[in-house]
Amino acid sequence: MTEVNRPPRVGGWTRFVTARPRLSLLVALVITALAVLAGSGVADRLGSGGWEDPNAESTYATKALEREFPASQPNLLLLVDAGDASVDDPAVAAEARRIVARLAGEKGITGVGSYWQADPSAAPALRAEDGHEALIAARITGEEKEAGETLDRIAPEFRGAHGPVDVRVGGPVAVRHEMQTIIQEDLIRAEVIALPVTLVLLVMVFGSAVAALLPLGIGIVAILGTNAVLRGLTEVTDVSVFAMNLTTALGLGLAVDYALFIVRRFREELTTGAEPLTAVGTTLRTAGRTVLFSALTVAVSLAAMLLFPQYFLRSFAYAGIAVVLLAAAAALILLPAALVLLGHRVNSLDLRRLFRRGRRASGQQDAKASTQEPGTSGTSVTSGTPGTTGPSGASEAKAWARTANLVMRRAPFFALGTTAVLVLLGLPFLGVKFGTADDRQLPSSAESHVVQQHIRDGFPGSPGGGLEVLAEGRATQAQYADYKQRIAALPEVLRVDGPLVRGDSAYFTVLPKGEAVDDPAQRLVDELRATQAPFDTKVTGAAAVLVDSKDAIAERLPLAAACIAIVTLLLVFLLTGSVLIPIQAVLLNALSLTAMFGAVVWIFQDGHLSGLLGFTTPGSIETTLPVLMFCVAFGLSMDYGVFLLSRIKEEYDTTGDHDQAVRHGLQRTGGLITAAAVILAVVMVAIGTSRVTNTKMLGLGIALAVLMDAMIVRSLLVPAVMRLTGRATWWAPGPLRRFHERFGVSESGDEPTPAPAAEPAEERDKVSADR
Repeated sequence: MTEVNRPPRVGGWTRFVTARPRLSLLVALVITALAVLAGSGVADRLGSGGWEDPNAESTYATKALEREFPASQPNLLLLVDAGDASVDDPAVAAEARRIVARLAGEKGITGVGSYWQADPSAAPALRAEDGHEALIAARITGEEKEAGETLDRIAPEFRGAHGPVDVRVGGPVAVRHEMQTIIQEDLIRAEVIALPVTLVLLVMVFGSAVAALLPLGIGIVAILGTNAVLRGLTEVTDVSVFAMNLTTALGLGLAVDYALFIVRRFREELTTGAEPLTAVGTTLRTAGRTVLFSALTVAVSLAAMLLFPQYFLRSFAYAGIAVVLLAAAAALILLPAALVLLGHRVNSLDLRRLFRRGRRASGQQDAKASTQEPGTSGTSVTSGTPGTTGPSGASEAKAWARTANLVMRRAPFFALGTTAVLVLLGLPFLGVKFGTADDRQLPSSAESHVVQQHIRDGFPGSPGGGLEVLAEGRATQAQYADYKQRIAALPEVLRVDGPLVRGDSAYFTVLPKGEAVDDPAQRLVDELRATQAPFDTKVTGAAAVLVDSKDAIAERLPLAAACIAIVTLLLVFLLTGSVLIPIQAVLLNALSLTAMFGAVVWIFQDGHLSGLLGFTTPGSIETTLPVLMFCVAFGLSMDYGVFLLSRIKEEYDTTGDHDQAVRHGLQRTGGLITAAAVILAVVMVAIGTSRVTNTKMLGLGIALAVLMDAMIVRSLLVPAVMRLTGRATWWAPGPLRRFHERFGVSESGDEPTPAPAAEPAEERDKVSADR
């Protein structure tokens, strides 16, 4: 019996999602509207920090100093510029003191200090070396949101000209607040860029405008739903504003992936003569299972970030898991309902007919003017589903078939060559230097960046970037003096101020000789912690936070990597039933990320292309970024890997021919994976247009990783390696084979239909190419 006459098989899940398709879509519309309301204002509740370990020594010391010595932790800096005059000029000093008095009287401000205090010699680090600028330091109290509101209230009053001086507003709280504002603005611009470009690309892939709108709708549902989830999470935990960028990127990217896979399979089933309901049932049993499997692999990679203590990383896990699961749920629930209602109308509004008509008219004129035999001028138009049949579809399939044959014939060359290229591209990462996110994440024109740059260039000893040593326990002045003398003798110390004593606590300020977070400053942290004292000491400051963050990541990184590897191995085994393929998948996925990591160091750390891309390099990579980029890019690589392996496995189960299965899998999914990767890369590049360096690095880095994975690893390296391993690729010991038979998943459906005897693999490939 042919595929056309096969009776409809509507299983439980298909029956559930297609029983009342209009009602399903109406309910989804209502839920989406509620998600819009629930997620409104989410950006205003997100934080712009989260890089520190909340359980670290530096975090404890920071909170203790904020509580006991608020002046020791200034987060607001006013840069007072006297122009051509000296900051010691009487008129300048008088105006500066008036500003200090006004600032001290503001609600939410504490610990105000300045160069113009009673004893100017006590604050030499607050005066620029050229004598024309000086600083006023203070602390804005409250959590991030409250501090931001205070800054919005007072900044307009102090910014600008005040008599003989000009004032700029900076400091950590200004940097965080300006970063949050810019990210929100850039995200809107990225969405404005990504949505129409994605729609155009989808129209080019599908041909049909109706089919192209389906992935876009799935992505919008996933993004809005995730915003609502993040809004709810802000009630119980801290969430980073950076996570919204991942929500947009993955929401659109994965929705496109999943919808491409499902809609393509549905249209294939329609071309066999199946009724829409039957086509949806077959699609869910095959492509639907693969989508579910893919979503699980991506979610597992993102969930690994929950193992790290920094809420910056955990926020990406929250957003990533939510958007992946919502995209998969929408693709497996809403999309089938829409396909049942649309039926063959999914191919409506075929915009490529305009081009076909042009080619057909041109071909007809050529035919009249030549003696060429009919049918050889390219004038025929193949009927059927747009995007799956016709000359363009056949030529694309033939191109991938030729690629597969070439790779299989020259498997050793492609395996060794692509591996060597990927390793070479990753070599710059060997010189990576880790740092903290600071004002240089912002564009050079940002006010808080300008203030910090003036401080770096013109003030001695990196004021605001020193180390604080908290001393707890009773001590005499002689003991404090002895301890101060010992830390002043350390080779990396420029100056030691203090102690300031209150009760049984005191603190010292230690200024390093170089930059606030460079290697000598990090060594100084270890030296301070190793210095003996008759009281308990805790060290904090930018360099101490960096040291603790690196230690926290190094401690948990092996566990996170092991979790990703183990779960990935298990999931791929359940998909393929092979022992070797899961190992290949993990190793090749990791290899596909080398270009991304190499480019990150070469561009963003070393500063190549900084002028073209418009950013200021701090000479280091923020510590958590490589972890984030690995988890996201590895998950997306597995997404494409599952699509390819599922089709290879389906063909192998049908024919038992290993080489033919690899060729067929690449031929049938090469164009799909490449199209999905290009669309996702477009979305990530739109995110990469951000003016914040970390967001730019995230977007452009993952875009590169996705393209390298789809165009190099999936198209060349994977088929070459599978050709070399041969039939041994599918080996598994008896107990594991039986385990897979019972619990495994395959795209071939519950009851695979064997290929008809009259249709050998070669003929079926010809038909596939014609589609």
